Amino acid sequence: MVAKLTGAPRLTLLDHRSSSSGDQSVLRWSLGFLRRVVDLGRARVEYAEQVLEKKQKKKKSVAGVEQEELVDETSLGDPDSLFLELNGVQIHHKLCCSELQYYRQVVVVKFPFLLLHGFGASAFSWNLAMDPLSRLTSSKVLAFDRPAFGLTSREAPVHAAGTLNPYSTSFSVRATVSFVDSLGDEKAIIVGHSAGSIVAVNTYFEAPERVAALILVCPALAAPLISLTPNQNNNNNNNNQKITIESETTRVPLTGDHDDDDAAAAAFVGFGKFLSNLCTYVAWVMVVILIRITCMVSRTSSSCRKSLSALLSSSFAVTLTRTIIDVFGLPIVRFAWHDSTRFTDHFVQGYTKPLKTKGWEMALLEFANAMVTDSESKPPLMKRLSKISCPVLIITGDNDRIIPTWNAKSLSSVIPGSILEVIQNCGHLPHEEKVEEFSSVVDKFLHRVFGNLDLKQEIKSNQC
Repeated sequence: MVAKLTGAPRLTLLDHRSSSSGDQSVLRWSLGFLRRVVDLGRARVEYAEQVLEKKQKKKKSVAGVEQEELVDETSLGDPDSLFLELNGVQIHHKLCCSELQYYRQVVVVKFPFLLLHGFGASAFSWNLAMDPLSRLTSSKVLAFDRPAFGLTSREAPVHAAGTLNPYSTSFSVRATVSFVDSLGDEKAIIVGHSAGSIVAVNTYFEAPERVAALILVCPALAAPLISLTPNQNNNNNNNNQKITIESETTRVPLTGDHDDDDAAAAAFVGFGKFLSNLCTYVAWVMVVILIRITCMVSRTSSSCRKSLSALLSSSFAVTLTRTIIDVFGLPIVRFAWHDSTRFTDHFVQGYTKPLKTKGWEMALLEFANAMVTDSESKPPLMKRLSKISCPVLIITGDNDRIIPTWNAKSLSSVIPGSILEVIQNCGHLPHEEKVEEFSSVVDKFLHRVFGNLDLKQEIKSNQC
């Protein structure tokens, strides 16, 4: 008689009535072996479950911030935190007015400063610079968290006609003008860092009468890769030696009395330097290209906008956002410093605090979605930069590895009358890494634009 064990290796067993004692020994050994295999398999499953559970626990932490118990933004505020309601959004901001009294050779600039942070940052990034800036003008300095960042409330956008998306650039522009109103001044000096420069420039075009001056710090504004028209107000007084190349044409106009050979040689040298910079910052250029392609697609294809918008609203996008912030968030900020050893735990805590708020991933995705679905029919900023007529200061670091220095130089040649300052041994965050040099550069700009070095006045705290 023959029997087969189901679910086990195919073993042919003889009936006990005809089997020998040797066969019974084999049977007992086989059954024991099968038990050990089952026990081993069960142990492996339990181990796999433990490993998976540990991995799941690790995934609940993003950039070192536990994600199990997220809280409302207001509960994370500092003692000096303020909130302003605008269209249902509670905008977190901070206000500084220096109480220091001292003598300086300066005409007091009555305009307050309004500070706009970059992508992934918040008003925290301006903490070190607010007091020095306030002492420069004896006026107020205000920094606020743009929607999707910092401790500003993360509201779900209402997709209805006539409703302004809180995560759009237009909303940030409106918030900027509203804060100028709240300061009680007709004008303010708008300072934008990195992507905050986009809001700063848009604010100028939206309400130029409210902008006393623009200060663009490591601006994330795409400029022509090769500058074409010389800025007549550059510090270089020898314009006869400046060769410029226009980006939208094939003309190469030259100033001065250069002959064709000199022009060709100079153009060749300039092109070589350009290639060197391009190779150094190839990753950044690729990002710019991808952004421009995305913008082009979003403007020309409604179906593409809807598809990308749907993708950004998916659970996959949420998971991807968490992974990107967890893996690349802090390393990118550390990479932005010239001396990364100065990126201490103080900065880590400041940059990761917003990850403790409810819906932070959703807000970032809504911010990206707003960039894609923005239907405004305004021409690109790059084509309007030459129309800026207010005083403009462009500040960058000589070792900016996020937005290369040559981009700031190119912007300076496009914006009429702009002043370019390059801070040495500095990365993408001059207002955090080189606070003293940063405030000194701003002070020099204010002297040049508004000041009178021959007049000495006392700055009193009650002027704030």
